[in-house]
Amino acid sequence: MIAVIIFFLIHWYISLFCQSFFLHRYVAHGMFTMNKFWEKYFSILTYIGQGSSYLSPRAYGMLHKMHHAFSDTEKDPHSPHHASNLFTMMYKTKKIYDDLLHNKFADFEARFDVRQVWRRLENWAETWFSRIAWGALYVAFYVLCYIYLDMHWAFFLLLPVHFLMGPIHGAIVNWAGHKYGYSNFDNNDESKNSLNFDFLMMGELFQNNHHKLPNRVNFAVKWYEIDPIYPIIRVLDWVKIIRLKPKSI
Repeated sequence: MIAVIIFFLIHWYISLFCQSFFLHRYVAHGMFTMNKFWEKYFSILTYIGQGSSYLSPRAYGMLHKMHHAFSDTEKDPHSPHHASNLFTMMYKTKKIYDDLLHNKFADFEARFDVRQVWRRLENWAETWFSRIAWGALYVAFYVLCYIYLDMHWAFFLLLPVHFLMGPIHGAIVNWAGHKYGYSNFDNNDESKNSLNFDFLMMGELFQNNHHKLPNRVNFAVKWYEIDPIYPIIRVLDWVKIIRLKPKSI
C-alpha cells in the first residue's frame, strides 16, 4: 500500500513540476532561458512525468496566452464562470487545445511568440500508441502491487487520475484559482489566490497574483504566501542550469 501511495505522489508532483516550471513559466511566459541540452532534458522529463496525459508545449503555451488575453470572458478557454460545471470546462479546454494543436488559430498564433521546443518528441508523445503504452504501464504497476503487495482493490480507482494527470492539474488550477480564495489585486477578472502555502499545486493557485504580474517568476507576493517552485528556480539559476530574465525577478 505504501508503494502505491509513493508512486502516486511521485507521479503527481513530477507531472505538476513539469507543467508549472517547464510548460508554464518557461514555454508560455519565457521567464528564464536554458541551453538546448537542458531544454531537451526538461522536455524528456515532461514526457515521462505527464506520460499518457502529455501536453504539447506549443499548444499549452498558446492555450495559456489565450487564457491571459481573455481571462474570465466567453473567449477564455477555461473559465469556471462560462461553464456549467468542471467537466464542461475541461471539455471546452480540450476542444480548443486540439484546435491549437492542429493550427486552427493561425491568426491568434501570429500575435504571440510561443517557443517550439522539440517537435519530434511532441509528435511522438501525442500519438495514441504512446498514450496507451503509458496507461498500460500504470495498470501493470497496480496489478503487480495487488498481486504481490496485498494492495486493496480500491487503489485501482486512482488509475483515471494517472491517465489524465496533466488535464486534472489544469482543471484544479483554473476552476479553484478563478472561483475560491482571496484577491490581492483588482485584475478586472475573477482570479483568486486559493492557498497561502500552495503545496498542493506548487504555486499555481496564486492565480490573482499571476494575472497581475504574469512575467514574475515568484507567484507569491505577500510575506505569508509561499510558492514552492520559486526557491527551486533560484537554485537552478544559481548553478546556471537556467538564466532568469531581469524582468521576471
